[in-house]
Amino acid sequence: MADFHQSGSVATLHNLRTSSVDDLNRELASMSATRPITLILPSLFSELEGDALPAILDHLSNVPYLHRIVIGLDRADEAQFRHAKSFFSRLPQDHVVLWNDGPRLQAVDKRLKELELSPSEPGKGRNVWFCMGYVLARADTAVVAVHDCDVLTYDSEMLARLVYPVANPNFPYQMSKGFYPRVADGKLNGRASRLLVSPLLQAMKRVLGPRDYLDFLSEFRYPLAGEFAMRTSILPDMRIPSDWGLEIGLLSEAWRNLSPRSVCQVDISDRYDHKHQTLSADDASTGLSRMSVDICKAIYRKLAADGTVFSEEIFRSIKATYFRTALDMIETYYNDAKMNGLHVDRHTEEATVELFAANIMKSGAVFLDNPMETPFIPNWSRVHAADPDIMRAMVEGVAADHEQYA
Repeated sequence: MADFHQSGSVATLHNLRTSSVDDLNRELASMSATRPITLILPSLFSELEGDALPAILDHLSNVPYLHRIVIGLDRADEAQFRHAKSFFSRLPQDHVVLWNDGPRLQAVDKRLKELELSPSEPGKGRNVWFCMGYVLARADTAVVAVHDCDVLTYDSEMLARLVYPVANPNFPYQMSKGFYPRVADGKLNGRASRLLVSPLLQAMKRVLGPRDYLDFLSEFRYPLAGEFAMRTSILPDMRIPSDWGLEIGLLSEAWRNLSPRSVCQVDISDRYDHKHQTLSADDASTGLSRMSVDICKAIYRKLAADGTVFSEEIFRSIKATYFRTALDMIETYYNDAKMNGLHVDRHTEEATVELFAANIMKSGAVFLDNPMETPFIPNWSRVHAADPDIMRAMVEGVAADHEQYA
């Protein structure tokens, strides 16, 4: 994305192809001497058996500036945890695997449940939240980055560009968000961002009128990107959503806690591909269908918290405006893809928009029926206030797991 356009209050840091990853690595190695950098990898055990994660480790093994790598391991039994320890052992950096399903971390979770502070459902949000708690408990990291374990086009430059804005002490940024084009196998991907979030934000501005929060979300070129980095000082007050609204929820927390001037987005890759979610039109509990409902609810909740009043009639207007806007955008995406030699199936795109339009109404009905729903996991400041010993118990439990299952 070699341009230098700036659209508003959120800074966009481009890749102008005038420096190399080696230059970035040297600078980051110098910065990390006084500002240690930790990478969080939320992983399902099944991802250890895929093609993406082994290649990611190959690249990470050559990264010189990482202080620690924290792997959150979900859906693993004892034998699989042992295998994971061996699998990640080739990393030369200090690294640790959090066995989230193991008895010691389950005991920590039980204490959280007794305090009514435990994450309400399993998933990436819960995984990232526990890893952040571990990073805070170790108290030796200045910058933390997160990216997924299913990136098929991974390169270490992605990580360097992601962390540089928050690692550089001369920059004002507290949080950076990655962006990239979702292109693979001759197709234009990224349906949830292209066909739901972008036209939905436009529709809501037209129906609800000007909203600073909607303008803030609209600044991001890829608001659903799972790659982000933050200065550790903001972690204790960040609330992590437990549903599939994680990325929108994190941006909402940045909007709530930070000045827009302290948030940036950074071009981290020319090409990005990872595991694709199915549309799941017949099953609202999974795939893009569930994701679209959770994303819509995350936006509704934030607007309601800022004073916006919703009703069934407003949701009908948002749906109708969204539908027309999204259909117009399909034409634009088709033309863009055609000029770049890519394929877009316009029938499938329109069917996707129809599903998303129905889910805008469905998520609105769920919101109106249960306006007190709070899917956010409590922040770590609250956990520490409720049980000051629980973070120590987490660190000791992880250490004991690694010693016992060596």
